[in-house]
Amino acid sequence: MNVANTQIQMRKGLLEFCVLHIISRGEVYTSDLIEELTLAQMIVVEGTLYPLLNRLKTASLVEYRWVESESGPPRKYYAITDEGKTFLSTLATTWDALVNSTQLITSKN
Repeated sequence: MNVANTQIQMRKGLLEFCVLHIISRGEVYTSDLIEELTLAQMIVVEGTLYPLLNRLKTASLVEYRWVESESGPPRKYYAITDEGKTFLSTLATTWDALVNSTQLITSKN
């Protein structure tokens, strides 16, 4: 087995949760998402983010609006929907339970 592949899969599994959490703080532009995710070492290539944002939009968990830019093409800003807030809350509960379970298991020698 390749440890790098396992690490990538672990990050991918948490990416949706992290993206929703970032968007839940307030309207966000895609490059800001990429910057935060990259700094947190959660994403390596931005091509991973765009399909995820489209899935979240299709599922009505996020919405976006276009904002004209003086320095280029219009920008797409994402915001979480009420349905997205409920979904995120459920994911947060699941995350807390997983962290507790993992710590319980890994704390034993």
